[in-house]
Amino acid sequence: MSAFDPTEHQHIRYNPLKEEWVLVSPHRMKRPWAGQMEKPDEENIPRHDPKNPLCPRNTRPNGKVNPDYDGTFLFDNDFPALLTDVPEPEKSDNPLFQSAAARGTCQVMCFHPHTDVTLPVMSQSEVRAVIDKWAEINTDLGKKFDWVQIFENKGAMMGCSNPHPHCQVWASSFMPNEASVKNRTQRTYMERYKQPLLLDYVKQELEKKDRVILQNDHWVWLVPYWAVWPYETMLLPRRHVLRIQDLTDTEREALADMMKKLLSKYDNLFDISFPYSMGWHGAPTGKLYEKDNQHWQLHALYYPPLLRSATVKKFMVGYEMLAQSQRDLSAEQAAEKLRNLPDVHYKLRTNKG
Repeated sequence: MSAFDPTEHQHIRYNPLKEEWVLVSPHRMKRPWAGQMEKPDEENIPRHDPKNPLCPRNTRPNGKVNPDYDGTFLFDNDFPALLTDVPEPEKSDNPLFQSAAARGTCQVMCFHPHTDVTLPVMSQSEVRAVIDKWAEINTDLGKKFDWVQIFENKGAMMGCSNPHPHCQVWASSFMPNEASVKNRTQRTYMERYKQPLLLDYVKQELEKKDRVILQNDHWVWLVPYWAVWPYETMLLPRRHVLRIQDLTDTEREALADMMKKLLSKYDNLFDISFPYSMGWHGAPTGKLYEKDNQHWQLHALYYPPLLRSATVKKFMVGYEMLAQSQRDLSAEQAAEKLRNLPDVHYKLRTNKG
């Protein structure tokens, strides 16, 4: 029997953040593919659509008119999943039928007044304005709510029904499942090893270099060892940072530069506006703000669904839903492919040959 090769042989990898395993089957990338490989037609997105409820000066479904904004624009979601004033469910002694109070608020944040732009083709100063707004939102909503989830669903493939560049913010009186698990695992690691898990992790990844895609003096962009999605990545600060509002001016500027480059690499993979879901995870807020949160490390996650081409999506079905997550492309192979791509957006390159 030949020696084990992680790029050839199936194996499972452990995610210490979520206490889960992922099945890696790199040999499956050799199988023939009969699916569609062509690049989809570029959408003809207008700069200003009078019917788009996110555009400046337009009327939203609730009758409110957007201001003539020229930067970022934040407003309360017209169809929120969380409300602040709701009755609490009755308590039950039955362990099989438990419910608890859930209060919160949902907001929408537009990145830019133009509908035909995305973050990687915005200027660095415009991306920096988005980062500053995220920090402001996390500070403001964090005064009242225990968890503030900033997330962006980009592209119709990820369920985004509006092409206007925007993200959402859901703030809640409770810590969601993902946050609760990460809170516990990071605390356990800190107690055992006296270092924040993700700070320790990024230092070791910088030594190995196998999964690092981009780095600057303040940030590291990498494919996690335990990644599930084909081109899943994680963005981390190099120093210990609890929340996005804790970033210095220099770190925010470096983050804007890094985001433009990493999102350009994503788009350059298949020369399309790359779909993904992304979000920030940092230390909890609200009544948990003053607790000991030194085990936390700020990080952003990018979950793109594409695997082989602009039209071939990785589906999490069957085995993934009923057993555990599975991936074909190894984390190291994905990192190498992204690392070798240009970090200047294909639409902005002077020589597109």
